[in-house]
Amino acid sequence: MALPAPRSRAEEVVVYVEGAIDQRGLQPGDHIGTRGDLRGETGVARATVNEAIRLLQERRRIVVRPGPGGGLFVAPTDPVVRLGRTLLTVLGEPSAVAGAIEVREQLEPLIAAHAAQHRTAKDGRELKALIVEMERNLDDIAQFLSLNWALHARIAAISPNSVLRSTYIGLYEFVNEVSVVKPQPRDIAYLEQRLRVHSDLVAAILAGDVAAAQRAAETHRHPG
Repeated sequence: MALPAPRSRAEEVVVYVEGAIDQRGLQPGDHIGTRGDLRGETGVARATVNEAIRLLQERRRIVVRPGPGGGLFVAPTDPVVRLGRTLLTVLGEPSAVAGAIEVREQLEPLIAAHAAQHRTAKDGRELKALIVEMERNLDDIAQFLSLNWALHARIAAISPNSVLRSTYIGLYEFVNEVSVVKPQPRDIAYLEQRLRVHSDLVAAILAGDVAAAQRAAETHRHPG
């Protein structure tokens, strides 16, 4: 078994800061300290502190505020991270996946409406390209479902509501992560039907027809 790669000095500072947040019971928005404080506490060079701060920002663990009273602060918890933690606590319950799907499906008409209202020409090109790729992969269920997920994520990305986007995508990721694809003899016919449903959804979004997009989303939730 390969040994884990040794941590860099910057990564050690990241671990130090994350540990300090937990040990001090800091909450989102709480002040952690300054760059100078961090250098003094860890004894590392300025460049190492800067690299650690960059890593912490990328991981959405801290935010940096300049000026008097500024410094390093605990970042707001990302909605996807919060959602993931909540779902993981119920993963052992038989109803967890069914519950996630139910909530996700309730959000789909709103996601579709936002997409129809706010889509751009670039959004349209990318959605149509995903539909084309789905059609090309009707004989590959794993790839088709992967493209299907990419399509839903791309549609959700159009919404200007960050909480809605994050919640919806988090639910989709959770369901995909814990679900297993079991191909059946009639999968091709099923995939063709799903392709038509998604094609109708994308067509309504591109037309900017909010009512049609919502109807298509309802059909997606309850296929005939």
